[in-house]
Amino acid sequence: MDQAEQLRLLVTKQQELKKKERKTSRVITVTSGKGGVGKSTLTVNLAIQLARLGKKVIILDADFGLANIEVMLGIRPEYNLADLMFKGKELKDIVISGPEDIGFISGGSGIQELSRLSREQVVYLVQKLYELDELADIILVDTGAGISDSVLEFVSASNEVLLVATPEPTSITDAYALLKTLNRRSGFSKEDTVIKMVANRIKSKEEGDTLYTKLGLVVDKFLNLKMEFIGAIPDDPNCGKAIMQQQPITLAEPRSVSVKSIKAIAEKLAAKEDTGDKKGIAQLFGRFMKNFYRKKKEK
Repeated sequence: MDQAEQLRLLVTKQQELKKKERKTSRVITVTSGKGGVGKSTLTVNLAIQLARLGKKVIILDADFGLANIEVMLGIRPEYNLADLMFKGKELKDIVISGPEDIGFISGGSGIQELSRLSREQVVYLVQKLYELDELADIILVDTGAGISDSVLEFVSASNEVLLVATPEPTSITDAYALLKTLNRRSGFSKEDTVIKMVANRIKSKEEGDTLYTKLGLVVDKFLNLKMEFIGAIPDDPNCGKAIMQQQPITLAEPRSVSVKSIKAIAEKLAAKEDTGDKKGIAQLFGRFMKNFYRKKKEK
């Protein structure tokens, strides 16, 4: 073995060791079958409650069509994910500090641009996102609503999914349609994905249980997917008031019934680290792009 070969093996071993020591965050993708079910409101308030439990939390707003998270936090970021990808900005430039020291990244046009990245740009982005894994214990990805390609790619690349639904019949059918479409995607692995449902805007505990039973039965029977019930949030008029004030309800009305329920969900998530093999945000984006390239080839 010559000196060059010895050096190559040494570098390879150092890279493998560094990879083993690298911290990875827990990524939870929050999604819904339709808009207007309170998905972004839950994401923001869940982030604050998790931060109060001692977790370092960052929200990635992956809904490039809207800026709901920005509005709820009263934040207008100067830079977004596209600036990291194309304009040489660093993570410290695009991670904005929010209430309770949670972090926030605006996806902006960057989510839309992901499908146009070259392989070299994908590698660059993933390398940058390894730095993000170092900054957070939990990253909440707030997707768009519905079954658009960008939503489905994010959800199929995720190991832990929080599905938000309300008792409205359209919400239930759209949530089922999302899972049905997801189940058919080539990049989705039902064995490696944990789906947890949140029943939002319920009038009673019984209504929350009924909602989960209705959706859970058809998902289990026709899709062979396992879905957990992580909690229910009562319909709370204070939520609308808080949104008008551009304040998370956790801060605006900390004693309201919905806040108590969100806190209970946060406690369950924090206590139940059932995703011990945490993949991290860099690997999620890597899987996202891998699925995209596979789909492109299939066409």
